[in-house]
Order: sequence, then C-alpha cells, then structure tokens
Amino acid sequence: MKHGKRYNNLVKDYDKKQPYDIEEAVVKVKENANAKFDESIELHLKLGVDSRHADQQVRGAMVLPNGTGKEVKVAVIGNSDQIKEAEEAGADFVGEDDLIERIQKDNWLGFDVLITAPNMMGKVGRLGRILGPRGLMPNPKSGTVTPNIADAVKETKAGKVEYRLDKTNIIHMLVGKASFDNNKIQENVEAVIDTIKRAKPAAAKGQYFKSATLTSTMGPGIKLNTAHF
Repeated sequence: MKHGKRYNNLVKDYDKKQPYDIEEAVVKVKENANAKFDESIELHLKLGVDSRHADQQVRGAMVLPNGTGKEVKVAVIGNSDQIKEAEEAGADFVGEDDLIERIQKDNWLGFDVLITAPNMMGKVGRLGRILGPRGLMPNPKSGTVTPNIADAVKETKAGKVEYRLDKTNIIHMLVGKASFDNNKIQENVEAVIDTIKRAKPAAAKGQYFKSATLTSTMGPGIKLNTAHF
C-alpha cells in the first residue's frame, strides 16, 4: 500500500517492529496525530481464536471509563411506554411502526446504535436485511436488546462500545480522540484489554493475544507489547 509524504515522515521516527508499553505507545500515537482534525484513536487486537467456531467467539459490550469522544446517535424502537423512557434517557430518535417503516422504505440509517426491547424483536427482525450487513441489528450480547431501555441509552451515550471478532480474528475498538489526555486514552486501552482478557473462550488454546496495535485515524500503527497483557 502506497502512503503519502506525511505518513512516511512519521514512520521515520520509530522502529515499526519494536513493541511499546501502553504508556509509551499512547505518547507516540498522539505525537503522530497531527492532522487538521481531532483524530480518533483505535485499538486493534488480533486474538488466537478461530471466529468460524461458535465456541471461540468473542463478542460483547462495555462502557469505556472515559468515553469515546464521539457523539453517538441512538435510535430506539419500542411501545409508547418504552418510547417515553427512551426520550427521557436522551435517545435521539424514537418510534415504533413509523420508525420501522422509515428504515424499511426509505433505507434511513441516520443513527449509530439501535436499541429495542425483547418484546419488539418480532417487528425489528423484519429489518435484518438492512441492518445486519451494517452491524446495526440489535443483539442481546451487545446489550442493544434489553428490557432496561433507559439504562441502555444512557450507557451508550456515556461511551458504551461493542466488540466482536471480524473474519480475520481481529477486534477493532475506538478508544478515544487525540484531544484526550494521555492517561484517559491509557485507561480506556487498559479497560478494553482487561475486558477482552476476561472474555477469553474456554475453547481458546495457546497464545490468546497474538498482536495489538494502537493507531490514530491518519497515523501509522504502534505495536503494543502483549507480553504485559
């Protein structure tokens, strides 16, 4: 892959093969995040599991200690009581059949997270072909299908993030913004690693954390020392 002059200048300052402790990596990533906008900071974890097997899946949700720095648009599909609860909790979009129809007929996807209650899944399930490929389908494992609508909305707004393996057994997580203090990014990274560690499947054998990389939107990846995980 061909990179620009800015990127190439950044990678001159460090050994790409050298693993860094989290604290050092955060400093390096922030130094490299010098674009004209507030770059996102992402953590990429390659795990020693096989996502093709159901007993080796790693999936769930967590609330980052310091949030993501990103404004999250939350939609809720529910009955009248659930809609009221969602509005009071700060949901951006609420509705029942009207919201389902808007998504279905207009292909409207102006939200980042869709939350619903178990009793609504019969209706929401009709949206699977639209929401599924985009990773927006509500799921109990991610906490987006729950009877506690208000709590789910508040947690999502506060920085709740979903984690799941991709086809290459990598988990990609947003852990903050370049404008965050170093310690806030570090706390978020450590919280993610601890959560993924506790989510290790019983069927997983051998080295669990194969590799870990911290990067900004426009910067090169910094390898983390997984021996300390």
